[in-house]
Amino acid sequence: MSAVPGAVWLWLSVAIFAASNSVVHVLTDLGEGHLIHGRNPITFCNLLAAGNACASLALIAVFHRQWTRENLACVSGEDWVAMLALAGLTTALAPALYFIALERTMVTSVVLIAQLEPPLTLALSFLVLGERIRPMAAFGAAVALLGVVLTIVLQPSEGGLMLGRGELAAAGAAASYAVSTVIARPRLARIPTGIFSVFRNVVGTVTFALIAIYLYGAEHFADIGSRFLWQWMLVYGGVVIVGGQLAWFRGLRSAQAVDVSLATSAAPVAGVLAAYLILGEEPSWAQYTGGAVLMVGIAIGLMAERGSAEAKEATPATPLSADRALQSESGTGFKGV
Repeated sequence: MSAVPGAVWLWLSVAIFAASNSVVHVLTDLGEGHLIHGRNPITFCNLLAAGNACASLALIAVFHRQWTRENLACVSGEDWVAMLALAGLTTALAPALYFIALERTMVTSVVLIAQLEPPLTLALSFLVLGERIRPMAAFGAAVALLGVVLTIVLQPSEGGLMLGRGELAAAGAAASYAVSTVIARPRLARIPTGIFSVFRNVVGTVTFALIAIYLYGAEHFADIGSRFLWQWMLVYGGVVIVGGQLAWFRGLRSAQAVDVSLATSAAPVAGVLAAYLILGEEPSWAQYTGGAVLMVGIAIGLMAERGSAEAKEATPATPLSADRALQSESGTGFKGV
């Protein structure tokens, strides 16, 4: 395992994350063919709750040794509050919005609109954290944003502007990830990744379940114990969610900054390709146009990072922190949960 380069783990993780959008579509369609008292057992609520539960158990098994008194003593009260907000945004709200988007619009559109996250993160980092933004990086983000806008406005529709609930939900999910990154990132540098990851998943799972029960009632999860649901959760939870996350964390431990940038830059292409191969979704001319402009923007941003990334390659790899993990996740889009 140690002989596998970090970049390989990152590319494997990005490929898994890219397929997650399409896999959700396939699973919900499968559920429609196996109704329980007229109900689809694989609703987005059941899938999200069960998927987060699987991810939490796997992360606990991998990172439980980091939950020591010494490590916990390094986490301040403000850090716990930051992680609580992060759990609500990234493990409950954002995935729920992605599932809503996947129910209401094409996977290809969701993949491309999700790329709002990196430019939003860059803009918020400048406005909220006062970070210095290189001109070329800002220009690349602006071009990428233009590509997302073109994907939406060029879609043919009777009203002239194709901005439905699915597109809004996808944009809201991307904004949730961006806001959570900027709010929490300054506080996460000293928090061990194991504590951050386990807390985020467990609290996010409980938060989502409580909100869903409050809004829809406990009967909303009437089929959560369905054998059919959990049979497919072994695939979805084990491969897409757990496998993708563990491959990502494993890659970040030894990969260089340029490897991370290249892998995340390929996420939208991988997502569109997965939608074509798994669902047979052929991109529309609007998606081709917007996607092409988006990739130009990503390429410009990648060139802007190249100098600093190559400089960091000369230094030994540092231990993975929650701060580094969170920053690197930006741009990979929907991550299965």
